[in-house]
Amino acid sequence: MRWPYRSANKYRNTKLNIDGEIFDSRKELKRYQELRLMESAGEIKDLKRQVKYILIPTQREPDTVGKRGGIKKGRLLEKECAYWADFEYKDKNGNTVVEDVKSDITRTTEYRIKRKLMLYRYGIRVQEV
Repeated sequence: MRWPYRSANKYRNTKLNIDGEIFDSRKELKRYQELRLMESAGEIKDLKRQVKYILIPTQREPDTVGKRGGIKKGRLLEKECAYWADFEYKDKNGNTVVEDVKSDITRTTEYRIKRKLMLYRYGIRVQEV
């Protein structure tokens, strides 16, 4: 049976498609526009969106040699654990800055763990906007 109404988004945000780029919320779009202005003014450089950081790599059993002599990848044990940063850029001093647009409702336990792993693995403290 199909419901007569659309279910609400989990975090009550609205995805936006602006010039072919998809933003998860109006707040993220607004921050992107601010960062673009800062980049054009020379305050920051190398602005990137949706940057993937691998926190824990994929884990497999050891590779084996197949019947014909080729390498056969080991069986997958665990998939990688990755963090997707909303924005990454370099500040005036050349330091890498990672930003995540958050509201109070989106600070999940999973996000908090990944934020801590970013600091531990890459030495980058995620800035919440």
